[in-house]
Amino acid sequence: MPEQRFDIVVNGLAHSLDLPGDVPLLDVLRTDLGLLGTRTGCLEGDCGACTVLVDGQPVQACETPLWSVAGRAVETIEGLRLEAVREAFLAEQAAQCGYCTNGIIMTVAGLLGRTPAASRAEILAMLDERHICRCGAQARILRALDRAMQGVR
Repeated sequence: MPEQRFDIVVNGLAHSLDLPGDVPLLDVLRTDLGLLGTRTGCLEGDCGACTVLVDGQPVQACETPLWSVAGRAVETIEGLRLEAVREAFLAEQAAQCGYCTNGIIMTVAGLLGRTPAASRAEILAMLDERHICRCGAQARILRALDRAMQGVR
């Protein structure tokens, strides 16, 4: 695919990028914009490590082509506006290896940003379908979820 100009907004900052439209958003964030908080995981949209918010909705950046976010608002862990979620994860030390944590935080922030009264069951269902975490921090993640829900409400 030939290069084109794409205008996107990432963490509130406008960027004009001359790139092929099919380049994954993950590559743009990490390589072109230097935002390394969005992790590279499975590159198949299954692990959730690369989750970012696009217009407030969690998406897997590895499967999201640049053309699809033109003119839309992208939010990464570096620009997360819903501080209660990040603060809850820090307070509960809800990471062991930390690789999946940023994606989990972004998914929780997206859900609570749209639905502040979301139940723990709703959040867990969304995490279960979008994220893989094998490090053993699940109990701390659950405590962080509870704290985040209190902080958002």
